[in-house]
Amino acid sequence: MQLRADERTVLRSPVEADAAPMFALIGRDRAHLRRWLGWVDGVREAADIAAFIRGVQSREIEGTSLELVIEHGGELAGVSGFRSLEAANRCGEIGYWLREDFGGRGIMTSCCRALLRHGFESLGLNRIAVAAAVENRRSRAVAERLGFQLEGVRRDGEWLYDHFVDLAVYSLLRRDPQPPRA
Repeated sequence: MQLRADERTVLRSPVEADAAPMFALIGRDRAHLRRWLGWVDGVREAADIAAFIRGVQSREIEGTSLELVIEHGGELAGVSGFRSLEAANRCGEIGYWLREDFGGRGIMTSCCRALLRHGFESLGLNRIAVAAAVENRRSRAVAERLGFQLEGVRRDGEWLYDHFVDLAVYSLLRRDPQPPRA
Protein backbone atom coordinates (compact mmCIF):
# COMPACT_ATOMS: atom_id res chain seq x y z
CA MET A 1 0.00 0.00 0.00
CA GLN A 2 1.25 3.46 -0.84
CA LEU A 3 -0.39 6.88 -0.62
CA ARG A 4 1.12 10.14 -1.81
CA ALA A 5 0.57 12.88 0.78
CA ASP A 6 2.32 15.67 -1.15
CA GLU A 7 5.17 16.13 -3.62
CA ARG A 8 7.80 15.17 -1.00
CA THR A 9 5.84 12.85 1.30
CA VAL A 10 4.74 9.24 0.85
CA LEU A 11 2.87 6.92 3.21
CA ARG A 12 3.70 3.26 2.61
CA SER A 13 3.31 -0.12 4.24
CA PRO A 14 6.27 -0.90 6.50
CA VAL A 15 8.68 -3.68 5.62
CA GLU A 16 11.11 -5.64 7.78
CA ALA A 17 14.03 -3.52 6.57
CA ASP A 18 12.42 -0.51 8.31
CA ALA A 19 12.98 -2.00 11.78
CA ALA A 20 16.56 -0.83 12.37
CA PRO A 21 16.17 2.73 11.02
CA MET A 22 12.85 3.17 12.83
CA PHE A 23 14.42 1.95 16.08
CA ALA A 24 17.27 4.44 15.61
CA LEU A 25 14.78 7.26 14.99
CA ILE A 26 12.75 6.37 18.09
CA GLY A 27 15.95 6.21 20.12
CA ARG A 28 17.04 9.62 18.90
CA ASP A 29 13.64 11.20 19.61
CA ARG A 30 12.77 9.12 22.69
CA ALA A 31 12.20 12.07 25.08
CA HIS A 32 10.09 13.92 22.50
CA LEU A 33 7.93 10.88 21.68
CA ARG A 34 7.63 9.72 25.28
CA ARG A 35 5.86 12.94 26.23
CA TRP A 36 2.71 11.80 24.40
CA LEU A 37 3.07 8.11 23.51
CA GLY A 38 2.77 5.32 26.05
CA TRP A 39 4.54 2.64 24.00
CA VAL A 40 7.99 4.25 23.79
CA ASP A 41 9.52 2.61 26.87
CA GLY A 42 8.57 -0.80 25.46
CA VAL A 43 10.85 -0.24 22.46
CA ARG A 44 14.22 -1.49 23.71
CA GLU A 45 15.73 -3.00 20.56
CA ALA A 46 15.18 -3.23 16.81
CA ALA A 47 13.50 -6.62 17.35
CA ASP A 48 10.65 -4.78 19.13
CA ILE A 49 10.06 -2.72 16.00
CA ALA A 50 10.31 -5.84 13.81
CA ALA A 51 7.55 -7.43 15.93
CA PHE A 52 5.47 -4.24 15.58
CA ILE A 53 5.91 -4.35 11.78
CA ARG A 54 4.80 -8.01 11.63
CA GLY A 55 1.70 -7.07 13.65
CA VAL A 56 0.99 -4.14 11.34
CA GLN A 57 1.27 -6.42 8.31
CA SER A 58 -1.12 -8.97 9.85
CA ARG A 59 -3.68 -6.33 10.82
CA GLU A 60 -3.51 -4.81 7.32
CA ILE A 61 -4.31 -8.22 5.80
CA GLU A 62 -7.17 -8.68 8.32
CA GLY A 63 -8.48 -5.19 7.50
CA THR A 64 -8.44 -4.09 11.15
CA SER A 65 -5.80 -1.36 10.77
CA LEU A 66 -3.66 0.38 8.18
CA GLU A 67 -0.53 1.81 9.79
CA LEU A 68 1.93 3.33 7.34
CA VAL A 69 5.50 4.59 7.43
CA ILE A 70 5.97 8.25 6.53
CA GLU A 71 8.85 9.07 4.17
CA HIS A 72 9.55 12.75 3.61
CA GLY A 73 12.22 13.71 1.10
CA GLY A 74 13.37 10.10 1.09
CA GLU A 75 13.90 10.07 4.87
CA LEU A 76 11.99 8.08 7.46
CA ALA A 77 9.80 10.61 9.26
CA GLY A 78 7.34 8.68 11.43
CA VAL A 79 4.16 6.63 11.28
CA SER A 80 0.59 7.59 10.45
CA GLY A 81 -2.47 5.57 9.64
CA PHE A 82 -5.63 3.95 10.83
CA ARG A 83 -4.73 2.41 14.17
CA SER A 84 -8.14 0.77 14.07
CA LEU A 85 -10.71 0.03 11.38
CA GLU A 86 -14.21 -1.30 12.02
CA ALA A 87 -15.80 -2.51 8.81
CA ALA A 88 -19.18 -3.23 10.44
CA ASN A 89 -19.49 0.35 11.69
CA ARG A 90 -17.61 1.90 8.74
CA CYS A 91 -15.31 3.84 11.05
CA GLY A 92 -11.64 4.22 11.77
CA GLU A 93 -9.30 6.06 14.11
CA ILE A 94 -6.18 7.81 12.88
CA GLY A 95 -3.04 7.81 14.98
CA TYR A 96 0.32 9.37 14.20
CA TRP A 97 3.78 10.38 15.35
CA LEU A 98 6.45 12.41 13.63
CA ARG A 99 10.14 12.87 14.27
CA GLU A 100 10.84 16.03 16.21
CA ASP A 101 12.88 17.91 13.60
CA PHE A 102 10.10 17.49 11.00
CA GLY A 103 7.41 19.12 13.15
CA GLY A 104 5.81 22.40 12.13
CA ARG A 105 6.17 21.82 8.36
CA GLY A 106 2.65 20.63 7.56
CA ILE A 107 3.84 17.07 6.93
CA MET A 108 1.38 15.44 9.31
CA THR A 109 -1.51 17.54 8.03
CA SER A 110 -0.72 16.35 4.49
CA CYS A 111 -0.48 12.75 5.65
CA CYS A 112 -3.81 12.90 7.46
CA ARG A 113 -5.45 14.60 4.47
CA ALA A 114 -4.32 11.66 2.30
CA LEU A 115 -5.63 9.21 4.91
CA LEU A 116 -9.01 10.97 4.97
CA ARG A 117 -9.31 10.70 1.18
CA HIS A 118 -8.33 7.03 1.28
CA GLY A 119 -10.65 6.30 4.20
CA PHE A 120 -13.73 7.94 2.72
CA GLU A 121 -13.14 7.18 -0.98
CA SER A 122 -11.43 3.75 -0.97
CA LEU A 123 -12.31 2.15 2.36
CA GLY A 124 -15.92 3.40 2.40
CA LEU A 125 -15.67 4.81 5.91
CA ASN A 126 -18.39 7.07 7.28
CA ARG A 127 -16.62 8.27 10.45
CA ILE A 128 -12.95 8.92 11.14
CA ALA A 129 -11.75 9.82 14.64
CA VAL A 130 -8.60 11.23 16.21
CA ALA A 131 -7.80 11.28 19.94
CA ALA A 132 -4.98 13.37 21.39
CA ALA A 133 -3.92 14.44 24.84
CA VAL A 134 -5.62 17.71 25.73
CA GLU A 135 -2.21 19.34 26.26
CA ASN A 136 -0.81 18.07 22.93
CA ARG A 137 -1.52 21.27 21.01
CA ARG A 138 0.32 20.23 17.85
CA SER A 139 -1.55 16.97 17.48
CA ARG A 140 -4.87 18.64 18.16
CA ALA A 141 -4.07 21.38 15.63
CA VAL A 142 -3.73 18.77 12.87
CA ALA A 143 -7.28 17.53 13.51
CA GLU A 144 -8.66 21.06 13.76
CA ARG A 145 -6.97 22.22 10.51
CA LEU A 146 -8.61 19.30 8.71
CA GLY A 147 -12.10 20.16 9.94
CA PHE A 148 -12.52 17.49 12.60
CA GLN A 149 -15.15 18.36 15.20
CA LEU A 150 -14.32 18.15 18.88
CA GLU A 151 -16.75 15.64 20.38
CA GLY A 152 -15.53 16.02 23.92
CA VAL A 153 -12.85 15.13 26.40
CA ARG A 154 -12.36 11.62 27.71
CA ARG A 155 -11.23 12.30 31.28
CA ASP A 156 -8.24 10.21 32.35
CA GLY A 157 -8.51 8.60 28.94
CA GLU A 158 -4.97 7.25 28.77
CA TRP A 159 -2.33 6.09 31.25
CA LEU A 160 1.01 7.63 30.33
CA TYR A 161 3.77 5.96 32.38
CA ASP A 162 3.02 7.48 35.79
CA HIS A 163 -0.10 9.59 35.28
CA PHE A 164 -3.37 9.82 33.39
CA VAL A 165 -3.95 12.31 30.59
CA ASP A 166 -7.28 13.60 29.36
CA LEU A 167 -7.94 12.90 25.67
CA ALA A 168 -9.60 15.33 23.27
CA VAL A 169 -11.73 13.20 20.93
CA TYR A 170 -12.42 14.49 17.41
CA SER A 171 -14.38 13.09 14.49
CA LEU A 172 -15.03 13.83 10.84
CA LEU A 173 -17.98 12.32 9.02
CA ARG A 174 -18.25 11.61 5.32
CA ARG A 175 -21.06 14.19 5.09
CA ASP A 176 -18.96 16.92 6.78
CA PRO A 177 -17.12 19.44 4.61
CA GLN A 178 -13.92 17.76 3.46
CA PRO A 179 -10.49 19.37 3.57
CA PRO A 180 -9.32 20.71 0.22
CA ARG A 181 -7.08 18.52 -1.89
CA ALA A 182 -3.43 19.48 -1.68
